[in-house]
Amino acid sequence: MNSTARTVLAAATASAVAALAAWAVARHRSLQVAVPGRFPRGWAPAALAPPSAPVPPDLPPGRVMNLPGRGEVFVRDFGGTPGGPAVLLLHGWTASADINFWPAYACLAESYRVIALDQRGHGRGMRSTEPFSLEDCADDAAALLEQLGAGPVIVVGYSMGGPVALLLARRHPGTVAGLVMQATALEWRHTPRERAVWRLLPVMDVGLRAGAGVGFFDRVISDAADEDPGIDNHRSWLAAEFQRATASDLVAAGRALSRYDARPWAGQLDLPAAVLATTRDRLVRLAKQRELAQVLRAEVFETDADHDLPLANGAEYARLTRLSVDRVAAASGLALPGETAGDTGGPGSTRGGAT
Repeated sequence: MNSTARTVLAAATASAVAALAAWAVARHRSLQVAVPGRFPRGWAPAALAPPSAPVPPDLPPGRVMNLPGRGEVFVRDFGGTPGGPAVLLLHGWTASADINFWPAYACLAESYRVIALDQRGHGRGMRSTEPFSLEDCADDAAALLEQLGAGPVIVVGYSMGGPVALLLARRHPGTVAGLVMQATALEWRHTPRERAVWRLLPVMDVGLRAGAGVGFFDRVISDAADEDPGIDNHRSWLAAEFQRATASDLVAAGRALSRYDARPWAGQLDLPAAVLATTRDRLVRLAKQRELAQVLRAEVFETDADHDLPLANGAEYARLTRLSVDRVAAASGLALPGETAGDTGGPGSTRGGAT
């Protein structure tokens, strides 16, 4: 490789690493797992918002549950009817269940039992001295479902939640009736550039431990509020919720994601599936989302959105989540009484057919 090529490669790698570190420090909007291609819009620091009480939106009740032999998890369990179908919500990297899914809670609870947990190392989730692994996250979810007497369930996995959902289906057959994958992929390690970014997670660790990113985060909330003014009412709560995770927990989760690759086995799951693809996603490329849909033989719902869809357009996110859950429930035989696949129609913003 000549000196010019080396210089270009070094500059590209440094840019990618800087983007990952800055984005992670800022807890970019919905902040799910991804390998960023460039700085998100509005990355420059902003003036901090005046301090205020971290009052959350209207949320369903939650509780701490002890999973025998594993530890304690924070769970929201609400909605639906006795004996009705259940939905398990698995959030993404650096987020919590509430940050990721609260816009969709109400519409899902109209017809489904909704179970949402903060995964280990995130939000109010389990803190463990054991090394973080996505497999442990999947086993936590299986233990929780057993404890609650729920299942088989439709699993909704957003970004990092997608890998956990696939591992849950693989490691615990019979627990999952169907999959709804959102803004996620089969792997994030295929290209040299992606591998280079993940190898420099210590940069992110240093930034988080140094307390950087407060101004960046305020800019992130401001940008989301530009698209959905209702977000501004919960600015302090969002900021506080993102800060529940520690630097070491987030970096450990990032390392686990850097090793994840479901390509050898995902196609063997043979479960009804849908993919909600964010077509302007700068963190999980659309090509990777479509590859996942093809492998799972999933119905595809595409929407003109970036990776921050749950925050930037909560109403549209809720609508598309309910639509895709209904479709998968019907295909899996868990449809509500009187409903069939034909009853759950209604197009997505841009909807593709099954792939």
